Amino acid sequence: MKNIVLISVCLAIAGSVAANAQEAKPKAQAPANTKAPAKKATAKANKFPPTLANVQYGDHRSHVIDFWRAEGESPRPLLVYIHGGGWIGGDKKRSDKDVQPYLDHGISYAAINYRLTGEASLPAPVHDAAHAIQFIRSKADQWNIRTDRIALTGGSAGACTSMWILCHDDLADPTSKSPLARQSTRVHAAAVSGGQTSIDPKQIEPWLGENVLKHNMINMAVGESTIEGAIVNYKDHQSLYQEFSPYNHVSADDPPLLMTYGGDMTLPSKNAGHGIHHPVYGFKMKEKCDQVGQECHLLVPGHSKSDKYTSAKDFLMQKLLQP
Repeated sequence: MKNIVLISVCLAIAGSVAANAQEAKPKAQAPANTKAPAKKATAKANKFPPTLANVQYGDHRSHVIDFWRAEGESPRPLLVYIHGGGWIGGDKKRSDKDVQPYLDHGISYAAINYRLTGEASLPAPVHDAAHAIQFIRSKADQWNIRTDRIALTGGSAGACTSMWILCHDDLADPTSKSPLARQSTRVHAAAVSGGQTSIDPKQIEPWLGENVLKHNMINMAVGESTIEGAIVNYKDHQSLYQEFSPYNHVSADDPPLLMTYGGDMTLPSKNAGHGIHHPVYGFKMKEKCDQVGQECHLLVPGHSKSDKYTSAKDFLMQKLLQP
């Protein structure tokens, strides 16, 4: 009897294992050599790829430069692009239409990446860009660059950084043991779009209304996850906010500046995006530049124009191609 029971139990276990194995059996897979239909390629390769791509100018993975070398035996002027994205995102990627017009006129072109504030707050993004200028200068002989004809361009946070470098005192340290640190950060001109001339919340809220503070650029710049935290801890961040506001560095000996903005002058600003790129930034900057005697041009459709320049490209071409 015991043998019968034992046999029955064994048969039951075997049946259960078989059933479980059947349930666990994987579904049929497509043959290994089966490929999904390839998507039709729509993007065209650039006709003007960088002469040098992702050249490392520092230790961080974001410390990279793309460089397009213009033809010509004599040292060439250089335009450096600093990307926007609120210091939170963005990339140095450029298209043919961005680069070709300058190459056609014998102007070399560079585009840089830098650390973002989600990983490293101020001064990292701005100082990285300044360090990239020093690195580029150190390559002047190899890259055939005319060091007295380097100009900057960029939008939004890239514009803010460009204006800061343009107006700030030279960061070169002539006593440094580092050849890079001894290089100058001063440039010949800058043409920017939609840039923040101040990032100080105590300054820009009266200019633009409270919506400008809803943009994460303002709090992330100082390592705060919310604007509420940035305001509560304002005294801790005040020096950074003031230091990295280009408006605070304007002086008569600064190189020429051209700024462009959209034409919506609505105040207070309508939302975070409108506020962070508002034309009032440009009017405040130009007012101060005019007071001290710095050459400054402001292009705002329907509100401000220049007697000399019709566009940023017109300005940059003329400045960079000066004898």
